[in-house]
Amino acid sequence: MIIETYGPEETKELGEKIGRQARPGQIYTLTGDLGVGKTVFTQGLARGLGIKEPVSSPTFTIVQIYEEGRLPLYHFDVYRIGDVEEMEEIGYDDYFFGNGVCLIEWAELIQELIPEQAIRIRIEKDPPKGFDYRKIIIEGMEKV
Repeated sequence: MIIETYGPEETKELGEKIGRQARPGQIYTLTGDLGVGKTVFTQGLARGLGIKEPVSSPTFTIVQIYEEGRLPLYHFDVYRIGDVEEMEEIGYDDYFFGNGVCLIEWAELIQELIPEQAIRIRIEKDPPKGFDYRKIIIEGMEKV
């Protein structure tokens, strides 16, 4: 499925729609270049889960946990992971196979740990279509 957005608020709204549909145990992988809107999408997903606290990228902590919504959100940013063993040290499987929702930014860096049933989301820019244009490709999800 391919969805086009033309501004950060539209990207956030798409994330929110997906968050409203999220079920316990779902894993979403999020890939795309720096500055493409991964965190904006994540903020929307958190809003769809009913999370009201500010959501930012957990670049230096690897995982940020939000528990105030209808489901817990485990927000991973694995950009700084040097080796997948670091994921084992933080007990990633407790999050991946728990009762919350996992969202993993830069998931391609730990591809070998991602379960097959994960929903894969890739965000791409296309400058000729405008500065705020985003093409969002979603695999593993029937519809939004």
